[in-house]
Amino acid sequence: MNWRMNWYNMQTKLFLLLVMLLFLACKDQQEKTSRVEVLPHYTEATFTPLWLKDHPDSLKTLHKISPFQLVNQEGDTITEKTFAGKIYVTDFFFTFCPGICPKMTANMTDLQTEFLEDEDVLLLSHSVTPRRDSVPILKAYAENKGILSHKWHIVTGSQKEIYKLGRKDYFVEEDLGLEKDEDAFLHTENFVLIDKNSHIRGIYNGLNRTSIDQLIADIKTLKKEG
Repeated sequence: MNWRMNWYNMQTKLFLLLVMLLFLACKDQQEKTSRVEVLPHYTEATFTPLWLKDHPDSLKTLHKISPFQLVNQEGDTITEKTFAGKIYVTDFFFTFCPGICPKMTANMTDLQTEFLEDEDVLLLSHSVTPRRDSVPILKAYAENKGILSHKWHIVTGSQKEIYKLGRKDYFVEEDLGLEKDEDAFLHTENFVLIDKNSHIRGIYNGLNRTSIDQLIADIKTLKKEG
């Protein structure tokens, strides 16, 4: 009787091990596979994909992130030239946010870890309360969260410029068709993927793990463009 029980237990353990290995293999495949071979471009707030294979002459006229000048946690001036020839992911947050920001920062930290040794990939977080989030506050926040300044810039500056970038350049808000005063509070969980030519190539829910995994996969796909 004992040998039958032992045999049954061994079979059960082997079955559970097989299920776990299959799960891990599927998860690994999901993390490494993008949705498409070439990512689309996005040119306006509806995030309707534009496929260049269907519009080969539109590259020169595509929406681009406009020039900007901000200051990071080290007190260094950050401009669009900082990201020239780089892929980067951007978001908007504030240091004393008790709601969605901690989760967004945690997921951005995962991106920092994933691409830590990749010089082609940078991260950029804008404070939406720049008058309060001074350089010393950003510096303390960065140290507390393990943010590395050579990889991830968290920036302050003119609120007008930051809000303009969020709404007019990155299209991070989802309230399409709703006109807002330029001083109306900007708050969004979206991460935006920007390519080496300052074009938008994707938008992702910064609170959703599956969306972050997709973002990682899409960055790897974007790197293949050269």
